[in-house]
Amino acid sequence: EVQLQASGGGLVQPGGSLRLSCAASGFASDGYAIRWYRQAPGKERQGVSCIILNTGFTYYSHSVKGRFTISRDNAKSTVWLQMNNLRPEDTGVYFCAAADDCAVEGPSEYWGQGTQVTVSS
Repeated sequence: EVQLQASGGGLVQPGGSLRLSCAASGFASDGYAIRWYRQAPGKERQGVSCIILNTGFTYYSHSVKGRFTISRDNAKSTVWLQMNNLRPEDTGVYFCAAADDCAVEGPSEYWGQGTQVTVSS
């Protein structure tokens, strides 16, 4: 059974940092991508970053590029999203999802539960 477990959210002041993690289990190989999405209240879900586990290819949305860094530890089947210089508009529920590629506009096959990130002074 494929499972994704996201964690690491919290309350942080503007300019602060958080590191989210997504623990994946049940996959037959590392030939898949882990995507991070966020959803703010009243807004559509947005794909913010993605990494393909076996190649290390990464994707960042324009709004987070230069502030967020995605990385992985294939041995531990864990993906991290380091979020620096956080802004109030980064607030939302962050989800990790698994798919065949980093085309974040397309459907994801598996979803984890969300973790709340709140950026506020």
